[in-house]
Amino acid sequence: MKILLRWINHFITFLLFALLILIAFLVISTRSSGGEPSLFGYQLKIVLSGSMEPEIQTGSVIAVKPVEDKTSFKADDIITFVDSRSQIVTHRIIDVVGSGENTQYVTKGDNNEHPDAEPVLAENVIAEYTGFTIPYLGYFIEFAKSQKGAVILFIVPGILLLIYAAFQIWSVMKMIEPNSRKISENKDNSSII
Repeated sequence: MKILLRWINHFITFLLFALLILIAFLVISTRSSGGEPSLFGYQLKIVLSGSMEPEIQTGSVIAVKPVEDKTSFKADDIITFVDSRSQIVTHRIIDVVGSGENTQYVTKGDNNEHPDAEPVLAENVIAEYTGFTIPYLGYFIEFAKSQKGAVILFIVPGILLLIYAAFQIWSVMKMIEPNSRKISENKDNSSII
């Protein structure tokens, strides 16, 4: 039973530290990049609409790979681009118009009935969708990006670690106390003899 409790103890400690480190990474990375975090050369983007459902669900985090050759895409590729309203959009290419510097992409969200109103200039393409998606994590990251979320996500794990550390210290003190009494009693008994 003690071995099981020790393993649970180690697991909880590891989990709390891992959670604190993950949250710190997400918040710092998000704040420093001014938007979504990046990892190993991939940008992590949060999907805020259902235009690409069912392939990409609202609230998901997707990994996109920045591209240098923005004119090499073909129909059925999924790209991330800046639209005419300066919003970042991830949609599927349904047609390629022109070539070279004059390349434009006709795009459409899988869940939309009609193609996007304006073709995307190749120079407005940011990245290509890699197929990697984590559903619902985007909601958490959006919350973490807010001032209230950052405070809560740093304070709550910190408080949990402090409570856990206090419990550990109390447990050790409780184990030491009976041993110190026995040693004290043995010293008292030995002085009588």
